Amino acid sequence: MQTSSDRHEYPAHWEADVVLRDGGTARIRPITADDAERLVSFYEQVSDESKYYRFFAPYPRLSAKDVHRFTHHDFVDRVGLAATVGDDFIGTVRYDRIGAGGRPATGAEADEAEVAFLVQDAHQGRGVASALLEHIAAVARERGIRRFAAEVLPANTKMIKVFTDAGYTQKRSFEDGVVRLEFGLEPTDRSLAVQYAREQRAEARSVQRLLAPGAVAVIGTGRTPGGVGRSILGNIRDGGFTGRLYAVNGALPEGQKELDGVPAFRSVRDIDGPVDVAVVAVPAERVPEVVAECGEHDVQGLVVVSAGYAESGPEGRDRQRALVRQARSHGMRIIGPNSFGVINTAPEVRLNASLAPEMPRAGRIGLFAQSGAIGVALLSRLHRRGGGVTGVTGLSTFVSSGNRADVSGNDVLQYWYEDADTDVALMYLESIGNPRKFTRLARRTAAAKPLVVVQGARHGAGPRGHAVRATQLPHATVSALLRQAGVIRVDTITDLVDAGLLLARQPLPAGPRVAILGNSESLGLLTYDACLAEGLRPHPPQDLTTAASAADFHAALSRALADDSSDAVVVTAIPSVGEGSVGDAALAEALRSAAAERPTKPVLVVHVELGGLAEALSAATSTAPQPGAASGPDP
Repeated sequence: MQTSSDRHEYPAHWEADVVLRDGGTARIRPITADDAERLVSFYEQVSDESKYYRFFAPYPRLSAKDVHRFTHHDFVDRVGLAATVGDDFIGTVRYDRIGAGGRPATGAEADEAEVAFLVQDAHQGRGVASALLEHIAAVARERGIRRFAAEVLPANTKMIKVFTDAGYTQKRSFEDGVVRLEFGLEPTDRSLAVQYAREQRAEARSVQRLLAPGAVAVIGTGRTPGGVGRSILGNIRDGGFTGRLYAVNGALPEGQKELDGVPAFRSVRDIDGPVDVAVVAVPAERVPEVVAECGEHDVQGLVVVSAGYAESGPEGRDRQRALVRQARSHGMRIIGPNSFGVINTAPEVRLNASLAPEMPRAGRIGLFAQSGAIGVALLSRLHRRGGGVTGVTGLSTFVSSGNRADVSGNDVLQYWYEDADTDVALMYLESIGNPRKFTRLARRTAAAKPLVVVQGARHGAGPRGHAVRATQLPHATVSALLRQAGVIRVDTITDLVDAGLLLARQPLPAGPRVAILGNSESLGLLTYDACLAEGLRPHPPQDLTTAASAADFHAALSRALADDSSDAVVVTAIPSVGEGSVGDAALAEALRSAAAERPTKPVLVVHVELGGLAEALSAATSTAPQPGAASGPDP
């Protein structure tokens, strides 16, 4: 129960940043007496029709009494929230507690309130009202309100839809030409599902805008070759980016219009046309100026590769918080700072906005890494191994979150969940800021496509650069939560790459029974023990001896695949010496052709220092899915 002494205390914990339906952002906060001019300006920009729907009568302007009433709240019985972009209101919502007969009441008398919205016409359709409803409902529950009532004109179908789609249990009536809606505020399964669906669409869209831009500006491209910005500019250009690319450097000489064959400008504001994403590679002290220019040019998102933020200590952490506030005030999302960059290999995009010197081969694997160094290692391994024993495959998208000041693994999971170009999701996580949400998203994603995770930081401590609080749950507890969510947890980045390549190119086994064969008894026994340790049911290994030929491998694999008592086959191979030793190319073809006979059963090849075997298997291009053909397993 609130006392008279704290009824007017500003509730800062009600402030929140939200992602809207189109992927942009807004800030929701309580309205105060200092907002009078903002409210008047907001109301002037609302159409006459929207004003009529709000007040049920022509209401061209707010009176001084109205302005006072709508900006002075006790934050208990009368609450107003505004959705803002920058310093401007784009939407408002308020509730007034009511008692019997709809009269004003106090907390001790009533648990019902009347609620009303107004959204600026230019921002309607972005999900502003839905986001405001979620937040005002949470505020009302906190203040002891259990029901909302709203009166809406029948022609105001958009607002009626906001209420009816919210998922709360409702009662509707019609009297005196007005639709009256009443609904309880206790969350229901449907209201939570609606909330999660809105969240998923908005967060996925915000990441999609960063990964598939139509125009990119690289800000901080030095005048001389080398340097981070100039390198990323060249990587985007050389990667074949299908959109418009611009170089930005405030120190360019007057009259210089080009840099490395790319249109060049001294400021992003000078670019004639929209810019969807800005890659920021200037020193940290210059970033606020750059962000302000991007905001003025309506840039949608930022990839900040600049360092000098939370990873550098308390001063950098304050600088990072200010960066996020500034970007959000312009409706922009941020990847980074201290990011390695982003990659999208889709043919219609081909974006390598990263420090990776060449575009990875295209494929069906999504990759997320909090650490830039680990991201480099993972990209390198995938590039080197993507043409290995599991066939030719590669990357769909890559995100290096750096300090994870804004866009996180949760956001990327939302994107991957509905991304038709990603079949397998790989994540290197050094910390989990919100285990409950991550587990919920991971469970849903893992039900649709395999999700493989490496936990990089143990003992619950994330790297210094992460602005979000790391989970305090023990490492073993987090591991158990991940397993319960259907996540495949592995221990090393090598395992992460191996699992990703296997899942991207092989069918899932029908059961736990594993046949093992090869030309090394020791490797066969090690494989047998490993299968037992993972809860599988391996058959005794079949030793083909070191004298096994390519034909022997083909025959043994064919028999194992045809045997209905096995659900998967592991082939182990070591180099053999002697005049009749099997060659890498011959062995690769023998395994490939045998596996092709049974395309629904997975085959895993474990090879030890076999020189060209991986390359030979990769060269067997018939293992890759052919256009219009059903895909099968690869050895």
